[in-house]
Amino acid sequence: MSFFTKLGIDPTQASIDWDLQPADTFGMFESWGGKERVKNKNERFYYFYIDNWQPPARLLLMERGIKYARILARIEAPQELIDSCIAAQGKSTTLDASYAIDGTIKLWLQKNVVDSKDDSLVIPIKVEEEEDMRDTGLPRSSDPVPALEQKKLRSTPLAFKEGELEELISHSGLFERRYNPEGSAEGYLVDNGDGLTVTDLTTRLMWQRGGSEINSIRTIQNWIGELNRSKFAGYDDWRLPTFEEALSLAVKKKNSKELYVHPCFSAGQPFVFTSDKRDPGGHWFIDFAQARVFWASGFNPGGFGRVCRTVS
Repeated sequence: MSFFTKLGIDPTQASIDWDLQPADTFGMFESWGGKERVKNKNERFYYFYIDNWQPPARLLLMERGIKYARILARIEAPQELIDSCIAAQGKSTTLDASYAIDGTIKLWLQKNVVDSKDDSLVIPIKVEEEEDMRDTGLPRSSDPVPALEQKKLRSTPLAFKEGELEELISHSGLFERRYNPEGSAEGYLVDNGDGLTVTDLTTRLMWQRGGSEINSIRTIQNWIGELNRSKFAGYDDWRLPTFEEALSLAVKKKNSKELYVHPCFSAGQPFVFTSDKRDPGGHWFIDFAQARVFWASGFNPGGFGRVCRTVS
């Protein structure tokens, strides 16, 4: 398995788990009640899966452990094999668009990747260099402020059905590429000078510029609790935004990080949890790569967290 060497992993200490599927990972690596949960936090598992979050679907190699997930490589497999595997399982309408490989892809992988000395089909996915989060290019909070139209956004979490989403987005007047492409995307962000936060003076919301790693909703809630206990940026009332609040950050043109959000925000959180829940189950998210609202389970693969607080 020379491809492990290409990825900087000792091939004598790593092997492919052909039985591990994306649907199994929450119970094994995140859930405290999972009967097969891995006990050693340093143990690593490797498996192939199909990611259909954005077209075209991709065949990826994942490295997994307790509270740890990293996509190591993209495998240049025939697209027809990938698409056929997805079609046989049924396309997902949520972000839970991670598919187990089928027998045909397994045989192809064994022949062309795992048992082959040619590793040219394995394309490493490099961890992006740490972003420079110092300069925002925004006015400072102490600078003169022009006349601004204030936006009053819902801050109380809500549970609603998929069929209600379009009306809620339309009622908010906010830009959303699917349901309200002509909506407003006119915030006024100012740099708070702490390197950590910015404030939108039109919504009176202070925002974290960075955020969490991908995790389940339970872990995200614990993370927020720790932010408040430690008084992140000097405050202890941080929370998840409602979908309207998070959507208010969306802009109509992608930035250099390929996200529909101001570049002062980290690219490490391409889709974020909101405090809203889907009825009958699931959570609502904002996808800044698409400027869209969507729902997913909140467990597999989970989501990223970016907190806000109301400025009085």
